[in-house]
Amino acid sequence: MERLLKTGGMISDRDKKLSLIKKGIWLYFFLLIFEGAFRKWIIPGLATPLLVVRDPIAIWLICMAWRSNIFKINAYILLAVVVSIISFFTALVYGHGNLSVAMYGVRIMLIHFPLIFVIGRAFSREDILMMGKICVYIGLPMFVLITIQFALPQTSIVNIGVGGEGSSGFAGALGYYRPSGTFSFGAGNSFFWGLLASFVFYFWMSSDKWIDKKILILSTVMLLAAIPISISRTLMFEVLLTLFFMLVYIMRRPSYWSKILIACIGIFIVGLIVYQIPIIQTSIDVYIARFTTASEYEGGVEGTLGNRFLGGMFQGITDSDDLPFWGYGIGMGTNVGAMLLSGKVAFLIAEEEWPRIIGETGLVLGLMTIAIRVVLVFNMGVASFKRNLKGDPLAWMLLSFGCTLILRGQIGQPTALGFFALSGGLIMAALNKKVE
Repeated sequence: MERLLKTGGMISDRDKKLSLIKKGIWLYFFLLIFEGAFRKWIIPGLATPLLVVRDPIAIWLICMAWRSNIFKINAYILLAVVVSIISFFTALVYGHGNLSVAMYGVRIMLIHFPLIFVIGRAFSREDILMMGKICVYIGLPMFVLITIQFALPQTSIVNIGVGGEGSSGFAGALGYYRPSGTFSFGAGNSFFWGLLASFVFYFWMSSDKWIDKKILILSTVMLLAAIPISISRTLMFEVLLTLFFMLVYIMRRPSYWSKILIACIGIFIVGLIVYQIPIIQTSIDVYIARFTTASEYEGGVEGTLGNRFLGGMFQGITDSDDLPFWGYGIGMGTNVGAMLLSGKVAFLIAEEEWPRIIGETGLVLGLMTIAIRVVLVFNMGVASFKRNLKGDPLAWMLLSFGCTLILRGQIGQPTALGFFALSGGLIMAALNKKVE
């Protein structure tokens, strides 16, 4: 329990440190959201160092939380640290032998993974909901930005790439590109709206009066419109998964059905009005074309789920016959590692996450790293579902976004790594804090 000083409204030294830690987490959050804006528009000359701008913040947060006795080493962190250190030295001795690449790779589980538990211990329920409210309000101008990015050519200033060169868009369909928002690439935009969806659906079900209903309706409509504008199948999957989690919650609560029905009718009517906007109609046509083309290429929905999800998960195990025992070296499978080793951005080992991990560190250490994430998601899932049954769906709804990212998200990419740590920390905080 937190120790208070005698009287007079003064707070303890531990409380002051906790306040500093919370500010550090908020700084981490805002840098995650706006890091790409700095790398593309504000100070493009510092694009490379800004790639790891959140790393020193994460290190400081861990050290401060440790010294303040706010969080302690647990089995997850201990195993992650041991595996990471072994992987670091084996990469130098038996793998690629590049110190910079190994350091870049080892920071994932050595620095950002423990941050999950720091956020979980430091954030209160009010902090979580405030972050959700901030996400909702950021979503309003973010929607305007991605709409402009979608409509304008890749040569425009809003679509300029990292370092002020090239473009940040990624090919979508019918000549349109996936917008990146304030992020370096389109993937960050999908993560943001996925996290926003978990908060928006929670606010619809919650008695917490954090969001004005008019703003909530507007945010919901923009969230749905952001799906085709993003040209992202990943975002569609994330929103549908969050919707499923919400339905699991309200199935046991008939009193919510009428509220949800009224909300759906209202959103549908507003959606029909919004659909009359030409840019929205165009985005839907582009999204359907993207979905159809990609689905046909992958062999339909079955092929998409089988190859991209299940197949990608186990490919690292099935293709490990010729893999060196210690792998090719941690960090080699990331884009930054590829750039340092080969001079170009590429997937030197594998595009999917589990094959990358196993390819980098070998079958034994790779499976241990994967097991850490699998067990963590499983335990989060069980605890969130129990809390959900008691009438508190906050952790459950946050899990709807975080579960797949923590389980198999491509966290070798800095933005994905940031949302990995943030979403995991928010889930842990929602589980640790009791409803008052």
